[in-house]
Amino acid sequence: MIEREDDPRLAPYRHVGDPRWLEARGLFVAEGRLVVERLLSHGGYRIASILLTPTAFAALGPAISSRDDVLVASQGIVNAVTGFNFHRGCLALVHRPEPATLNLVVAAARTVVVLEGVGNPDNVGGIFRSAIALGAGGVLLDPASGDPWYRKALRTSMGAVLRLPFARMDPWPSELGRLRPLGFHVVALSPSGSMTIDECAARLDVTSRVAFMAGAEGPGLSDAALAQSDMTVRIPVDPLTDSLNVVVAVAIALARIRPAG
Repeated sequence: MIEREDDPRLAPYRHVGDPRWLEARGLFVAEGRLVVERLLSHGGYRIASILLTPTAFAALGPAISSRDDVLVASQGIVNAVTGFNFHRGCLALVHRPEPATLNLVVAAARTVVVLEGVGNPDNVGGIFRSAIALGAGGVLLDPASGDPWYRKALRTSMGAVLRLPFARMDPWPSELGRLRPLGFHVVALSPSGSMTIDECAARLDVTSRVAFMAGAEGPGLSDAALAQSDMTVRIPVDPLTDSLNVVVAVAIALARIRPAG
């Protein structure tokens, strides 16, 4: 049990709110019992240390009781060191894995999600959560989209970022041209799409390889990205509605056109 805020073992946790510090040291933060439990059950990540309150330590039980990288401190010390009210009482510092390649992400995938300019971590995390729930095999991101390893994105994904492979596409959008020779139909989601999602579904089948591409709310997809698509698809909505949240739009598209197997 750690009794002092200045215990040197807690020093890295003073930076959990600084994504640049974490990235520079090849780390990410897993926050909350559910995410940490999924991190531990995965077994494929190198954990630097885990910081728990006594309540969280008791709740996790056998999963962490025999580990030598576990630090236990009061909620007050955890809050003081991190600068946040981490009421979930559970944090882990984890080494980032080597970045995946596009070929690795799409190797066994029938459906992938491609993001352009989606910077909001809640949206990034929500898309990962929807993607893994609805059978997508991976996520591809342009250079401007948010970091899936960012603490809030990982938490919002409910740990899906830990399980679903992802890669950056750079240079963008020319890297999209690599998908077509691999058998993918690049389907751009846009309120001004030339066909509806149902019309798109009629052209494809469950054996088709599909890359659903979505942009940030407001600006949407760039003209350059749209030019790389095979079809532009809209989800019909009430005419008084501007557009759907990007997480909702991606989830509808994935649910409407599901991969085989």
